[in-house]
Amino acid sequence: MKSALFDLMPRRVRRSLSKLGADIGVARRKRGLTAAMMAERLGVSRSTYLRLEKGDPAAAAGAYAMALFVLGLGTPLADLADVRNDEHGLLLDAERVPRRVRAKKEPRST
Repeated sequence: MKSALFDLMPRRVRRSLSKLGADIGVARRKRGLTAAMMAERLGVSRSTYLRLEKGDPAAAAGAYAMALFVLGLGTPLADLADVRNDEHGLLLDAERVPRRVRAKKEPRST
């Protein structure tokens, strides 16, 4: 069953989620784990895990993160939106740097 969210997503986003799910499935099979074993380790039902392997956008982000962790792939989601790698954000910051800086006047004491 497709979620309504799936229809709202741009094609590139849908494809990336599908690829992530398929890659998780391949990694699971390479390690000799069944879908039931993965579901148990993730703390989700088998049907939820299978939706994750299909790239269902309604599957919780935490389930994707836990699947990567269980497979020994670390915590790559922590670095996805790292501000140090946000080129667009860094450019915006650079544009906001003032051209001149003036010292603030101290209030007079009477």
